[in-house]
Amino acid sequence: MRIMMRLYKITVTSLAVMALSGWANVTEASTPVLMAEQPQSYVERERCLSADAPLSAEADMLIVAHRGASRRAPGNTLPAFELAWKQGADAIEGDFQLTKDGHVVCIRDKTTQRTAGTDLNVAQSSLSELRKLDVGAWFDPAFKGTRIPTLAEVLATVPVDGKIFIEIKSGAEIIPALLSEIKRSGLEDDQIMIIFFKQEVLRELKAVAPQYQTSWLVSFKKKKSGGITPDYVSVLDTLDRIKADGLSSGRHWVDAALIQRVRENGLQHHVWTINDIQQAKQFKEWGTSSVTTDVPDAMKGVDCPI
Repeated sequence: MRIMMRLYKITVTSLAVMALSGWANVTEASTPVLMAEQPQSYVERERCLSADAPLSAEADMLIVAHRGASRRAPGNTLPAFELAWKQGADAIEGDFQLTKDGHVVCIRDKTTQRTAGTDLNVAQSSLSELRKLDVGAWFDPAFKGTRIPTLAEVLATVPVDGKIFIEIKSGAEIIPALLSEIKRSGLEDDQIMIIFFKQEVLRELKAVAPQYQTSWLVSFKKKKSGGITPDYVSVLDTLDRIKADGLSSGRHWVDAALIQRVRENGLQHHVWTINDIQQAKQFKEWGTSSVTTDVPDAMKGVDCPI
């Protein structure tokens, strides 16, 4: 599968020629677009995202591509993940759900309306039904023909020195199929990080698969009274109870003190979603383990596609 995906990649130069000759839009009868390079039609209206110096290559903080290189390709698709690796991402992050017939697919929303224009409920649809949908054209016509990938296909893109953050979007029912696909992929245990908002599902997963790292997703909010919810003490208590390896938080209402407390408890801190280099540097100074971003190229200092 990985070899076939490599064979189907289309270079930026060839896409530019196709665009000029009126062939930028791939028909459904053509091979689905699986390119990692950015199509010229989109590049023409994009500028380099930051003039700031990129994060140091020696940094011990991972750069995680949020749904792949999702600023330049449709998120949660093979083009986005392949592009993220080309841009130097240390890891990719994707959203995964269980289909009606027991397959694990990569898609964020509960329905396909936003990305496919057809309203199918993912949990109530079969893999074959979902694979008929085009989830690339909404982003840019050059991605027409892009399909919803399976977990197996996404795992196949991960290089030997890469990692994947698997965000669960279903309930505990996904655990058997998820673990089966991960085992079948041949990836090392330390290449896998499983993340989820629902603490009890993470606890259940950790109980049956302790070899994989888990991180609890938390979005801190400020209460009208002025305090932060959930409070830091309860968060640390929950992390200990569910045996998580880390805390994954949004960037708001997080400071050096929280990250220090997390680290003092032998845990990792991860933050999402940051597209500003200076803000990423601040989190690095505070000791966060990874930054999830839509723009791995900017974070890594990779030249914008031309």
